[in-house]
Amino acid sequence: MRFKKTAVSVAILSVIASLAFNAYEYAESPASQLFGPTLVSGPANRHVVALTFDDGPNPPYTDAILSVLEKEHVRATFFLVGRAVQAYPATARREADDGDALGNHTWDHAHLLVMNAAQITRSLERTNAAIERAAGTSTALFRPPFGARDWLVLAQARRLGFTPVMWSVPLAQDWENPPPRVIAQRILRYVRNGSIIVLHDGNEGMLCAREEPALCNRSSDVDATSIIVETLKRRGYTFMTIPELLALRN
Repeated sequence: MRFKKTAVSVAILSVIASLAFNAYEYAESPASQLFGPTLVSGPANRHVVALTFDDGPNPPYTDAILSVLEKEHVRATFFLVGRAVQAYPATARREADDGDALGNHTWDHAHLLVMNAAQITRSLERTNAAIERAAGTSTALFRPPFGARDWLVLAQARRLGFTPVMWSVPLAQDWENPPPRVIAQRILRYVRNGSIIVLHDGNEGMLCAREEPALCNRSSDVDATSIIVETLKRRGYTFMTIPELLALRN
């Protein structure tokens, strides 16, 4: 009898754990609006896409991506980690000079769900200050690390005047450094009108060029960017920055 009770208890706990995990996955999915409004995509009736990059700047890979974008006459949006901006201000300045949009990806890519209001505010304000010093421009765009947010995170972001930006194309897991064509294929199969695409030009804002270069090797993303841009151009898409996408929506 005791064994049966234990088995039933384990089964119930397993079901509860499964439901809790599924609820968390739903709440934190990029499209979820449970915690408040976020930008997930552009208008579905316009043949436009927004290409975004997270976790930089990260020389020389961010610079190589910028060279691809310059060659293709495409502008993107870079969500910057504050400590990396402080370390590599010239790359952030180049992004701004190219007409790319800049966004806030927090100071050190820490998980915001474990922070209090003051810590969240400090991380965002410190990052914006670094962006302003490096690039001579401010930003009102914010993307939470890991896409993790709750009511507190979004409330603090909105209080500071930020528009939270998520994405509509599933992540290509490019941080695992698959071949460029694999990254591109994982992206291209899901692109639709108004899609927001995410690639990574760094590794959580780590300063790998100074310590462990292999940890931040984004050469696959450089080549994947070329493939994605060339393919979507052939499909007739127009590339927009996130501010341009917002203006189009409005």
